[in-house]
Amino acid sequence: MSSIPHIPALRRGRAYESLDTVEVKDFRTGEVKAIVSQVNAGIVRKDLARGAEGQAALKKFSVAQLIEICAKTGEGFLNGTLPLGDKGHTQSPQQYIETLNSTSGLPYVMVRRNMEKIHLALTNMKTVLNGLSRGLDFSILDNGSGEQFGTRLSYFPTTPALGLVMPSNSPAVNSLWLPAIALKTPVIIKPGKEEPWTPYRLIQAFIAAGAPAEAFGFYPTDHEGAAEILKTCGRALIFGDKSTTQQYANNPAIQVHGPGWSKFLIGEDCIEHWRDYVDVMAASISDNGGRSCINASAVVVPKYAAEIADALAQKLGPIQPARADDPNARLSGFANPKMADFIDGAIEEGLKTPGATDVTAQYRNGSRKVTFDGGVFVRPTIVRCDSFAHPLANREFLCPFASVVQVPQADMLKQIGYTLAASVITKDAAFIEQVMAYPHIERLNIGPVSTMKISWDQPHEGNMFEFLWQRRSIERAW
Repeated sequence: MSSIPHIPALRRGRAYESLDTVEVKDFRTGEVKAIVSQVNAGIVRKDLARGAEGQAALKKFSVAQLIEICAKTGEGFLNGTLPLGDKGHTQSPQQYIETLNSTSGLPYVMVRRNMEKIHLALTNMKTVLNGLSRGLDFSILDNGSGEQFGTRLSYFPTTPALGLVMPSNSPAVNSLWLPAIALKTPVIIKPGKEEPWTPYRLIQAFIAAGAPAEAFGFYPTDHEGAAEILKTCGRALIFGDKSTTQQYANNPAIQVHGPGWSKFLIGEDCIEHWRDYVDVMAASISDNGGRSCINASAVVVPKYAAEIADALAQKLGPIQPARADDPNARLSGFANPKMADFIDGAIEEGLKTPGATDVTAQYRNGSRKVTFDGGVFVRPTIVRCDSFAHPLANREFLCPFASVVQVPQADMLKQIGYTLAASVITKDAAFIEQVMAYPHIERLNIGPVSTMKISWDQPHEGNMFEFLWQRRSIERAW
């Protein structure tokens, strides 16, 4: 047995070894951690033409049975030793943590937290589906129709498979597709280049828990293959930056998961007590290494912007890289140093436009971009912007970054734009009513709640049930 695992493509659950392979390497040492088979768009196209196989395999199970399988999957994913590739290798939870760190830069403590989020979603799948479907009797999905709430209900699946073009930045994003299996929808996954580990481990945990292998496609592929998945699957999710996702923004068959531009707002009635909220603001900005689309990237306040920016800078500016196994590690390294170069360069370029100040510079005691223990890191940056017109006021980066912008409360909702997650500190009933009516906030927290806090029974990035199942009118005479 080779010492280096080979991760095959999975064509309806069946391992496929390709002559075309790529090496996934430790970004610090260059050590090869796995050889991954690559497939071309032609294979993807051929396999997707047989999409009914996976759907038929899942249809043999009730939703209730699939919920039980999800719970077992969660336990296996978090605690089990699972197959890694097709050459006899296995992977323990600790090996998964260490390997993911070596190719993505996420420190062990953050990988473990992401694992726990995935475990929580899987072991609470009944609650998740109950929230997504608003309490639907799941037997109606098993039978296609039934009666509930005093009315006849019928649903049909919108697609034979869910396509997924996944990123490499944070393993917890995989939790977004997990309800698909419980909802009897196979998944066709293109993994992130540096992060095949989490989707592959999840697939193996599902199969070990009793899910049919035919329900899973794992296709490491190029841009053409990814485009084929998005085009051919009846429903798909894509993750990426604005340049990657904007071309799909008006396609209702594709859920776009790009920048979140999440924000933290403080109302006029609470601004005098801003010091009470520094910790929750800092956590919103920096938790998970600042890599989540629900990390706050702007703090919007009616006054005291300079003081708040300074307090955040004092708290976050001194944060430095730590060893991968440090339980207090708060920054993630970059597997691709060019990304760190881009972020640092984009911030510096933005600062050339008058009206912005890097408040963290005086507390950082060194450069923003640093090399530590063989990795490249970008340290936290808090920028005080004079207005939302400044190019850094509404930017988002894969590191702890936020602007602080002073805006009159009456103008906040006119200026903040699309916001994936918003935490609004106010007890003002009129302002709360205005915020509740604002249509461009996906996830809303009222009070001192981190933007990073989500409830699995409330979708914060699209409703997977409504995406995969459509209601129809029905009358039956027989």
